[in-house]
Amino acid sequence: MIPGMSDTAEQDTTDTAGQDRRKSVYERRSAALRTARRALWRPAFQETIRERLDWLMRTAPQVHDLDERSDIYGDRIVTALEERVAGLLGTEAAAFFPTGTMAQQVALRCWAARTGDPTVALHTLAHPEVHERDAFSQVSGLRPVRVTSEPRLPTAAEIRDFPEPFGALMLELPLRDAGFVLPTWEELTEVVEAARERDAVVHFDGARLWETTVHFGRPLEEIAGLADTVYVSFYKSLGGFGGAALAGPETLVEEARTWRHRYGGMVFQQFPTVLSALAGLETELPRLPGYVRHARVVAGALREGFSAAGLPWARVAPQEPHTHEFRVWLPYHPDVLAEAAVRQAEETSVVLFTGSWDRGGPDLAFTEVTVGAAGLEWTTDDVRAAVADFVTRLPAG
Repeated sequence: MIPGMSDTAEQDTTDTAGQDRRKSVYERRSAALRTARRALWRPAFQETIRERLDWLMRTAPQVHDLDERSDIYGDRIVTALEERVAGLLGTEAAAFFPTGTMAQQVALRCWAARTGDPTVALHTLAHPEVHERDAFSQVSGLRPVRVTSEPRLPTAAEIRDFPEPFGALMLELPLRDAGFVLPTWEELTEVVEAARERDAVVHFDGARLWETTVHFGRPLEEIAGLADTVYVSFYKSLGGFGGAALAGPETLVEEARTWRHRYGGMVFQQFPTVLSALAGLETELPRLPGYVRHARVVAGALREGFSAAGLPWARVAPQEPHTHEFRVWLPYHPDVLAEAAVRQAEETSVVLFTGSWDRGGPDLAFTEVTVGAAGLEWTTDDVRAAVADFVTRLPAG
């Protein structure tokens, strides 16, 4: 998949002409982003190899002893990262995995062996259902069942009333493909209690769990403490090169290490990725609450800007973002919006929309907006002005 082009966008481009057109727009947008004087979001993965390595070497001495011997099959620096994650999440142990797909399959197959039930209850829009090519069933012998397809997390009533048994409940926090949404703290605790009433274990797909503390008003260890196991990513919020961790009880994590080896995740040396994860925890994790709070300012300014521009229908969802990521919906074909966004970037050196536009219905499209370090420089007036300019590039009517 082309970085910056969402899974949905990639799957939706079925004809060669459409693929070529989107690739061209992506390349133009990437080129404009590199030279732009202002961008609402500058994703780390868009940087050159040299820039990524320069960032790592500037930060690395602050997070680990670079004169220590490098890792071999998961020791030394890998162990240091695992201990750091377990400490942050308040769990007994954590294990590093090369991918989140592997980490979650391993976690849930371990739980299936313990509960005697391979059925995993999850949302229709959960990442394994949408983006992993049926990996749960095809690779790990798990049986996913869909609790709800509503654009929100499952409710306690839906868990209690689900008509068939399941051994594990998987909750994605936030639920990316519903617009990075979260339940309230009270709703989340009720859902977990409902699962426990059914003797099911609870696993959090916490790829972006790092950015949930502002919405929940709770520290990471209290949020993670609701679940039996938690998976976290090191690149989706923290800007690392990749990698993930599975955190939970020591006995289960130790079993997960065995399955990690069996799945091919026992990589000889992983210090560059692990070092970038430690750097992300050091530099980006403390900044995430500020990004979340400013995302709410940006979302409000986007709404005001589209309203002032007289657009007949525009939506920011959620109205008050739950994390530093949210969606903007507009009543145009995605190709029209993508062209307007890239033209704005090329002609003004201002990048308002960094991501792709995906089809959400007939003449309806959405894009994901992320507010990071670059976005903190944008005032309400800056956002409104950029929206006004963007709208002038859309066709009338």
